[in-house]
Order: sequence, then C-alpha cells, then structure tokens
Amino acid sequence: MLVAGGASAGTQTPLDEAGFKRCLVSLQETARAEGIDETIVTDTLGNLKIVNRVIQLDRKQPEFTQTFAGYFNKRVTDWRVQQGRKLLKEHRPLLDKLTKEYGVPPQYLVAFWGMETNFGGYKGKMPVLDSLATLACDHRRSAYFTQELMQALKLKQKYGFSDDKMVGSWAGAMGHTQFMPTAYANYAVDGDGDGKADLWNSTDDALSSAAYFLQQLGWHRNERWGREVTLPKDFDYAHLSDGKTKTLADWAKLGLTQANGGKLPALDMQATLHVPAGHTGPAFITYQNFDVMMRWNRSVFYALSVGHLADRIAGAGHLQVPAPEQQALSRETIKQMQSKLNDLGYDVGKPDGILGPKSIAGLRSYQLSKGLVADGFPQQQTLQVMGLL
Repeated sequence: MLVAGGASAGTQTPLDEAGFKRCLVSLQETARAEGIDETIVTDTLGNLKIVNRVIQLDRKQPEFTQTFAGYFNKRVTDWRVQQGRKLLKEHRPLLDKLTKEYGVPPQYLVAFWGMETNFGGYKGKMPVLDSLATLACDHRRSAYFTQELMQALKLKQKYGFSDDKMVGSWAGAMGHTQFMPTAYANYAVDGDGDGKADLWNSTDDALSSAAYFLQQLGWHRNERWGREVTLPKDFDYAHLSDGKTKTLADWAKLGLTQANGGKLPALDMQATLHVPAGHTGPAFITYQNFDVMMRWNRSVFYALSVGHLADRIAGAGHLQVPAPEQQALSRETIKQMQSKLNDLGYDVGKPDGILGPKSIAGLRSYQLSKGLVADGFPQQQTLQVMGLL
C-alpha cells in the first residue's frame, strides 16, 4: 500500500526534504477531499516544514525497560499531591458541577491534569501541524497521522487557531489534557461559554473536556478505580495466570484484604489483580473504571499512578507497600528471555524487548514449572535459573 509520502511501506525510504514536499502535495489533495478551506490547504498545509527531531523521537526506544518504581515515584510526588489538593479547592465549584453532569469525581480530573501537563505547567512546545505532517509523511504510521493532521487542520478552520498557538507534544497532543486532534474534535467541551473549546488557555474547557471524555469512554458513576491490597503469605500466583477477573468476594476468599487490614467489600463487582513490581512490591485490585483509565493511556503504570494520585489528592496517604527500587533490565535481556521462553515451548510471540501480557503469562508458566514465585516478574532469581544472569 502506498503511504502519503509516495514510498511503499515495505521499502521504508527515509524521509527527506524532497520527499516531504511531494508528500505535502498529496496531503493537500486529501485535505481538499476532506472539505478543508482552500486558504488553509494552500497557505498552511502547503507551507508546513519537516521536523526531523519528530522522526528521531518516534524511532527512539529506551535501552532499558522502566521499572514500576522508576515510573511511579517520578509521577506521584508530594509536590504534585499538594498542588493537586490546592487546585481541587480552587476549582471546586466547577469540579462539583462536572461530577454531577458526567459522574467523574473531582480528584480524578485533577489527577489526569497533573499527570498530563503538571496542571498546565508544561503543555509542549512542538509545532503541532509541522509535527503531524512529518509523521504523516513518514512510512511507519502514515495513515494514523494523516487522519490526525486532517483533524488538526479542521480544528484550525473551526476555531481560527493560529499556527503558532497550536503547539504540543512531538506526536501532536495538545493543551492541558494533551488531547490528540481526533480526541479534541470529538470530546473537547466549551466549559467557559465563550463559544470556543480552547484546551490551551481555558482551564474550564480542559477540565470539562476531560470529564466528558472519561464519561464517553465508559466511566462508571459512584465507583472507585481500584485500591491497594495485601496478599496472604501463601498466595498462589497462578490466580494471575488466567487473565480473568474475579469478584471481590472471590478475591476475599483467597485471603486478599485491603492494604489497611480491612476486609474487601463482599460484592459481586469484578476486579483484576495487578502486581506491577512482582511479589516484593505493592499489589492492587482494579475495577471497571481502571479499564476506562487505560483507554486514556494504554499503560498499566500510568493508570495505577493516576488512580493513586487521585486517592492522595482526595486525602489518602502513601502506599502501604512502597514501590521497591529494582534494577532496570535492558531490552536485550528481555529479548533473550522471550527467545528462551519460546524455545522452551512457552509462546510469547516475537521477541521485542517489551514485557507485554503474553510474555508475562509465559514467564508465570515457566516460574511455576521451576517452583519459583509465579508472579510473572523477571526477578533476578528467575533470570539466574534461565541462565541469563
């Protein structure tokens, strides 16, 4: 299939100035077919610039995988908690109104705001239209970013945004809530009533949009995201291997308690257990709203951080079991582990250095076969048994 830049996705021809110019011509035809004003097609789209830094960032993969502690402790900070509590009070009337209308409690909206841009402190400085055009003309994800570029141009057309105002992340996320253009077009709300949904400059618009977005993603009113739990000493980690939820009542029968020692509610509510740092770290039970949070950002670490930050902003204390400091593993080590698991008959897919669900499930099965703690975490003992350390 031909991508916007005119190169076959299989050839992966590097994008250069000449290829970018040819691509812009193709994108202009796409924009016209989308009904975008000729002025924007000619004066804006026709004059966009290639941003090589964006390609570099899109290709960049960290040499080492990030640990839960490395991720969590940098994001759920005391400063962010205190600032979140301050802003919770400052914006309470609006937040209470949004909770009534959309069902999302105030602390979650503030937590997402804090996680995305440090409460508006850093919204990104990359030129969104240039960045999106560069990525649309690159072979890797051309179709996706072409769609996002068209939506960004339509936003410019609808609201009259200037090019220099439309700044954000290198991938095109914008404003206090870091919405991609399609999310902006579908879910941005004019919260302050000025006739324009401005996610860069209007806190009311940004928080209202976050509330509407979460509602549309399926937020369950009057339900938590989840909670920290304590596992019994003899817990059978095989219960993690089936990938299925259990009711809170069933988890309670297996000996799980709230982190403060209290009993889990004896409810039929479905819940999933997470041990993001293995058996030496904190454990969490998560509910349907956690799945909604994962639709905002497909990262378990992200969703756990938002959930706990929301709890802290609402007055809760630190985790009962802190996230343990652990050595980050290189992607090459993870690849070697995945290859070893495949060789032993545990199908974890193509080795890619990313510890995804299939790799975790395969590792649990291997750990069970060796009499190790089957938490699916590549702890040092497991890697030693595998001959990788």
